[in-house]
Amino acid sequence: MKTYLIPMLMTAAISISACETGYGESASNKAEAKKEANMEIAQSPADLNDLEIAHVAYTADNIDIRYANIALKRSSNPDIHAFAQTMIRDHKAVNELALALLDKLGASVQDNFLSQTLNKNAEPIIAKLESLSGKEFDIYYASNELAYHKAVNDLVENSFIPNIENTEVKELFEVGLGIFKGHQEHAQMMVNKLGK
Repeated sequence: MKTYLIPMLMTAAISISACETGYGESASNKAEAKKEANMEIAQSPADLNDLEIAHVAYTADNIDIRYANIALKRSSNPDIHAFAQTMIRDHKAVNELALALLDKLGASVQDNFLSQTLNKNAEPIIAKLESLSGKEFDIYYASNELAYHKAVNDLVENSFIPNIENTEVKELFEVGLGIFKGHQEHAQMMVNKLGK
């Protein structure tokens, strides 16, 4: 993997971290009270509430869907196509489950600086993906997917899940993590196969 990918991916992945509130009206009041007490908008992952973390996860899923759609257009490799189709299917499914849960809880995701950072950091990767073709594209895409899933899975497992207060949201993240660890393994197999 190119060394310039690591800082971008790590910056994006570091954007995903801990939370401190639950849902509904009491969560909103808690978040407001916390913001008023701090007199500033959250600028640290530790300051995010569950709804902001949900937005970061939703954003990360949508970014990976964008990468996958590019792969379907730019690659002719059947393994890349199968992986990209899996990314689209699984990330859309998790996002749909998350939105249904938020609807049930009467809550909505909250945009935040980490979601904005993820989107900003995805743009150069998207530009690079769109500029490549053939085996060069396949290697870059597979390597990016492996790094992205490693970093995000680590943060979801070690930062998000331990700090999410709402039980149903925590359970959804645990299910998602299991799915996304499978993606990481699949990406590792693609990287190994393409490196031969």
